[in-house]
Amino acid sequence: MTTRSLATGGLGFIGKELCRQLVERGEDVRILDTDQKSNGLPEEVEVIRGSILNRAQLKMALKGVNHLYHLAAIPDLWLKNKKDFHFINTTGTRLVLETAANAGVERIVYTSTESITRGVKRRHGEKVIDESTPMSLKDMPGPYCRSKFLAELEAISAAERGVPVVIVNPTLPVGPGDSRLTPPTRMLLGFLNGEYPAYLESHINMIHVSDVAAGHILAADKGRIGERYILGNENLDLSNLLSILEELTGLAMPKRRVPFWLALGASMVDEFIADHFTHKAPNAPLTGVRLAAQPMIFDVSKARNELNLPMTPIRDSLAEAIRWFSEQGLLLRAPLKPRWKTSTAKCN
Repeated sequence: MTTRSLATGGLGFIGKELCRQLVERGEDVRILDTDQKSNGLPEEVEVIRGSILNRAQLKMALKGVNHLYHLAAIPDLWLKNKKDFHFINTTGTRLVLETAANAGVERIVYTSTESITRGVKRRHGEKVIDESTPMSLKDMPGPYCRSKFLAELEAISAAERGVPVVIVNPTLPVGPGDSRLTPPTRMLLGFLNGEYPAYLESHINMIHVSDVAAGHILAADKGRIGERYILGNENLDLSNLLSILEELTGLAMPKRRVPFWLALGASMVDEFIADHFTHKAPNAPLTGVRLAAQPMIFDVSKARNELNLPMTPIRDSLAEAIRWFSEQGLLLRAPLKPRWKTSTAKCN
């Protein structure tokens, strides 16, 4: 019997790639999303326009579904109305899990985030993060992280009640196709377009979006119920990332580092202006600066060993992303040495 899968938020960056891979596997694929545009989806995908906060629409979308991938969330680090983080990310997740359990879904993959583990204040000099890293609400550095932390607790609680939930925590996804311009893509474009004169040194972990999507499917196939899996790849300093971008494009990247206290102060002012006057997203959201302050690296061996998570080299992932940026007219500076035009090979 053909598996029928539902992806909430299936029109997002990860969601579209997930749907493509599910169709390639021969599954019947359905999405539930509020977006009115379906660009980039395989024609076989059934699109239901609706919200995860609408129980009737959820029930309709879940009819006959075997596997549920719950990706729908607000991924931004700043919003004009902070309460929306809780409504969508936390309350929405609770409603999705309850409705899916009542519908008898055989396997649920909940998409959490690495941000809730980065927000943890390191004790005793520890820097390595894995799935066993303890977390608490007081460690979360902003409304986005708090909402996703509480949503993950909903998933853990559901698994403890016998709901077949597996949790995945993607790190920063990069690659082509991010039409919604999620925070990692906006960061890359900011540096490529010369919008940032300086940078705050930090440790980041990146992974190709296709590998993240594959990790979701592998979690549905092989993941242990109630377990968490960090879907990540290479750890690198932000200065290393800038060197790769400069190598791929020939464009000058900022060389001046700013101290944390200066970045924090500037971000606080920027976000105050955004909250009370412009109501437009700040260039450096306060949550992002606070996350960047934590010197952490990710241990992704659990997903690699248990799920056989594929890992495309990050240089190739960035090259594909830059190529897509260029095709979409998103690059405001013409690359001087477009080495990203050379073909790149996938590495599984």
